[in-house]
Amino acid sequence: MTCCEGWTACNGFSLLVLLLLGVILNAIPLIVNLVEEDHIFKNPISCFEWFFPGIIGAGLMVIPATTMSLAARKRACCNNKTGLFLSSLLNVITVIGAAYCLTVSVQALAEGPLICNSQGNSTSSCEFSFKNLTAVHPESFDLQWFFNDSCISPTDFNNPSINNTTASNWRTYSLNFKSIENKHRIIHFSVFLGLLLVGILETLFGLSQIVIGFLGCLCGGVSKRRSRIV
Repeated sequence: MTCCEGWTACNGFSLLVLLLLGVILNAIPLIVNLVEEDHIFKNPISCFEWFFPGIIGAGLMVIPATTMSLAARKRACCNNKTGLFLSSLLNVITVIGAAYCLTVSVQALAEGPLICNSQGNSTSSCEFSFKNLTAVHPESFDLQWFFNDSCISPTDFNNPSINNTTASNWRTYSLNFKSIENKHRIIHFSVFLGLLLVGILETLFGLSQIVIGFLGCLCGGVSKRRSRIV
């Protein structure tokens, strides 16, 4: 069996695109917060972008495997068993990073943005740990905070940080950027749904490269074309 250099290079290009997409998505709420508040920690859209699921999990942890896979175009990583094993090992890091991105994104989609939190739009309500994931059940993903007319209860309209809207028209919201609440809901939903998809795709590409690498190690590892040149 020969090393599938074409598939490896395709994996590398795909991971590169997903890596950049993850970083961009993670940066969106941070940039919006900086532009709106002129202060990077004041009233963030949610707590979860500060765990950097796209920048660290889907970004930095994917760079080694991406670099190794792209090197396959020059047959630099697929011409011996050591290269194949290293490619598989680096993709294990990719899968771990993608799993981290998935974990944070799932938790973020289940809880919604801070503006939907009863404690108000404040970092004081930010709590995240892997233990908290045990409290996330399938019914948590009804996404009512996004699909309802509003995620803010009438009593919360006394909070001046919530766009000074009266309780009489809190059910008349539509999903647009005319209110702070809707803006935060749309950005939060779009960003973490995107990161969820990025994490899933990176996991699939990482696992496929792990399989290719180990099969190549077991079945020879040196491409026929390479062996003829040598």
